[in-house]
Amino acid sequence: MKSHRKELWFNTPTRVAFVNITPQVQECLRESGVREGIVLVNAMHITASVFINDDESGLHHDYGVWLEKLAPHEPIKQYRHNDTGEDNADAHMKRQVMGREVVVAITDGKLDFGPWEQIFYGEFDGRRRKRVLVKIIGE
Repeated sequence: MKSHRKELWFNTPTRVAFVNITPQVQECLRESGVREGIVLVNAMHITASVFINDDESGLHHDYGVWLEKLAPHEPIKQYRHNDTGEDNADAHMKRQVMGREVVVAITDGKLDFGPWEQIFYGEFDGRRRKRVLVKIIGE
């Protein structure tokens, strides 16, 4: 069995962003040489997310609006977490809703997606470097 590990780094210029990372994950898969197995992709920061969905700008806009309604950034004082001097309690909650990681099957050397599926990095407290782990295991 083979195992391959790689970190992807992101520094979004905005507080909230959705980045299609499918091409980077596919490149990791190519580098690994794994033909059959699984890939785990997870955000290694508690205010970021990895999720699977459609790469459609209207949907991404809707996510941003919906998440802001669920956990609005302001007023900052509405969150006890922010009493510590932080201002990112909302980002922690948005990450909880969008998820930490995804696992995708690898079949015949390719990510085994359903129709329209793509992998995204979701950023909820951006403007600084954060990483995503890609771990591939298989034959």
